[in-house]
Amino acid sequence: MKEEEFDEALKNGLNASPTHEVLVEKAVLGWKEFELELLRDKLDNVVIICTVENVDPMGIHTGDSITVAPAMTLSDTAYQDMRNQAILIMRALGNFAGGCNVQFAQNPENEKLIAIEVNPRVSRSSALASKATGYPIAKIAAKLAIGYTLDELKNQITKTTSAYFEPTLDYVIVKMPRWNFDKFHGADHRLGLQMKSVGEVMAIGRSFNEALQKACQSQENNRTGLGADKKEWLRTDDIMERLEKVSDDRIYRVKTRCGWVFLPKRCRNSPVSMPGLSARSKTW
Repeated sequence: MKEEEFDEALKNGLNASPTHEVLVEKAVLGWKEFELELLRDKLDNVVIICTVENVDPMGIHTGDSITVAPAMTLSDTAYQDMRNQAILIMRALGNFAGGCNVQFAQNPENEKLIAIEVNPRVSRSSALASKATGYPIAKIAAKLAIGYTLDELKNQITKTTSAYFEPTLDYVIVKMPRWNFDKFHGADHRLGLQMKSVGEVMAIGRSFNEALQKACQSQENNRTGLGADKKEWLRTDDIMERLEKVSDDRIYRVKTRCGWVFLPKRCRNSPVSMPGLSARSKTW
């Protein structure tokens, strides 16, 4: 957040607070954001069902961010550290059995992790994780809550192993929000900490590139996928402004940016986490 925007945000928070109080914390804008879905039984056995990565950085509501499963830009050491911290957090919440969702922010420069949110229950993102992996999180969590253990329950996919086995994905899932600002004339298209999407689509592909293209084709926003309709922005200033001020069409601006051979310096430093950028010649 820019310094000139802080006073306005503080004023809005104080006005919206019933107690006229706000909590000011360290800003992690621009950091990567990840979510882990966990299950735990009464014997303290814990499994990680899915790791989800946000394409958009911290500062954009998860509901307004394109997300990818499994996480694709984590190093092995960072992933193991994230797993260990998530399990420790879940166990520190108390002796309970069921589902849990832990969200982390990661500094892209030194891989420092900060836990930003914990939901000791099945959350909205659990539905995405279930669809992405085929693992019935809500069903298993309910049975764990009434006393079953993970090794007693059958794996719904293999039918032969137990629910204690963690799913392994050989495909990529992309969840893309859908906005409908046309129905709300005068609405601010910029995305931020408040969720503005009215729905979402989920796409499955053999690679990030394929899944992202399928998601863009399912948006019903008068666009024929990502770049297929040749609707692009030619003015550099226009593209740069919309990349810095995040809006609902940001992914299409990123596509245009990746089509440039020589990228402006400010554009190269965009915090968007795009697993397919190295293969952009195949994507775009």
